[in-house]
Amino acid sequence: QVQLVESGGGLVQPGGSLRLSCAASGSISRINAMGWYRQAPGKQRELVASITSGGSTNYADFVKGRFTISRDNAKKTVYLQMNSLESEDTAVYYCNADILRRNLLRGNYWGQGTQVAVSS
Repeated sequence: QVQLVESGGGLVQPGGSLRLSCAASGSISRINAMGWYRQAPGKQRELVASITSGGSTNYADFVKGRFTISRDNAKKTVYLQMNSLESEDTAVYYCNADILRRNLLRGNYWGQGTQVAVSS
């Protein structure tokens, strides 16, 4: 089994910062790309940022310059540093990972989501 567990969400004022973490655990041989998605009420889930195992990153236009994705391969953890938060960033944030399990089966996994609310 593989699990992704997110943490770090919460309520923050506009202009504030939060740091999300997502730790993978279980029968893992290798973690390929990892990413963060978000889903606001009434909207589709959308990509926020992704990072390859080698550290190459990709960002949605709406977070460029404000959010930074990073990962610690030894800890099997991906982070999302969110600065200059806006009310439009309010959403449930989901971690995603492309994982090769020890049984050599490859799968795409999701965390349970963590709520981020930006409000004064």
